[in-house]
Amino acid sequence: MRELEFRDVLLAPPPNVRRIEEGTKSLPTVLRMEVVMRKEPRGRVLVRKVGSERSGVGRRSSSIEARERRPQGSGGSYARILSDLKGRIARGRLRTVLAANAELVRLYWEIGRVILTRQHTEGWGAQVIDRLARDFGRSFPDMRGLSARNLKYMRAFAAAWPRKSIVQAVLAQLSWYHNLALLEKLDDADQRLWYAREALRNGWSRNVLAVRIATGVKRRTGQAVTNFRRTLPPAQSDMAADAFKDPYVFDFLGAKELRRERDLEQALIDHIQRFLLELGSGFAFVGRQVPLEVGDQDFQLDLFFYHLQLRCYVVVELKTVPFDASFVGQLSLYLSAVDDQMRHAEDRPTLGLILCRTKNAIVVEYALRNFSRPIGVADWETKLVKSLPRDLANSLPSASRLRAALSRSRSKPPPLGEPRASRSDDGPRSTDVVVRAGKPTRK
Repeated sequence: MRELEFRDVLLAPPPNVRRIEEGTKSLPTVLRMEVVMRKEPRGRVLVRKVGSERSGVGRRSSSIEARERRPQGSGGSYARILSDLKGRIARGRLRTVLAANAELVRLYWEIGRVILTRQHTEGWGAQVIDRLARDFGRSFPDMRGLSARNLKYMRAFAAAWPRKSIVQAVLAQLSWYHNLALLEKLDDADQRLWYAREALRNGWSRNVLAVRIATGVKRRTGQAVTNFRRTLPPAQSDMAADAFKDPYVFDFLGAKELRRERDLEQALIDHIQRFLLELGSGFAFVGRQVPLEVGDQDFQLDLFFYHLQLRCYVVVELKTVPFDASFVGQLSLYLSAVDDQMRHAEDRPTLGLILCRTKNAIVVEYALRNFSRPIGVADWETKLVKSLPRDLANSLPSASRLRAALSRSRSKPPPLGEPRASRSDDGPRSTDVVVRAGKPTRK
């Protein structure tokens, strides 16, 4: 009679398992016992008797259930309930905050509408706003946002959006500070509405919205030179065109001149968060210098992305020189290889984007005309001034004019008695008093 063999995953089985082990010793010795333990939903331990060693008897199994008592509310069920309730509380708090914000924006619009209407119909003057602010302060001492300055913003808000339906559908979903940024930084109603919808769709903060307005995202969106209309279905071509900009403004790279592609690539990776923000909504970073093997040759993709909304890969080629027609053929090869080697059946055709220093739009049009792969070409810049409209850029002083103005201000003598910085022989600056008309000098 040999000992039965027990296989289990525990170094020190609990008491109920040891009792099961002792109970199996009375079974026939011709059978090999294997104790398989797993945790069942109700705390059971399953014991199975399998196989036969000496006879050709087929596999038979039996189970012995051992129940163990557990405190009510403990274990995995309690953790799941706790997690579910915490999620409900968080969602409820978020809905409460959003509802309160929407109601506040609507209230401000209504206050501004009343002030605006009364000023037009009853001739209320500007002093009425100051009076309202004082009365509101006495009636609602704990409520912020009812100052004279904010009341003027409410009036401007109501004047900018005369239709309440737009306020309720879009603007009330943004914070009051978002709406103030739209009022202060934009004059055109269509542009304000476009940026408001984009901020709502992309979840922009107030600061991000201000940066998007300053860099002219609306003016640059959809301006890249592409062949999407010839290479993609109509619905996808429009979405793909809107996903690309021209130019891309990498002002976060500073004024350093980037002459090598690897330097530009490394700088963009070092600022990957701001780079993705400039690329726009939907871009997910996959990798850099992604290897591709085509035939017996090895290639590398500069930057590799996946667009979540377009459902396709995007290959970005970085160039620190003006556009050349040979860039298109190289990128077309990459797109074909990605579609064959990486694209899944559910993915749409891979898009290509060439970012170059400058380009000639006519040359790009001719270069893309006979290619069947969807490719776009855009410029990239590091200085915000270059991306401003021409009329605005012309209104700014040139570098030579700024230097001349600084030179004149330095050469002009200061008024009588005003200290003037001078450099002594020892090196540090000393302060003298200018002497005029023979008056005594004070040092």
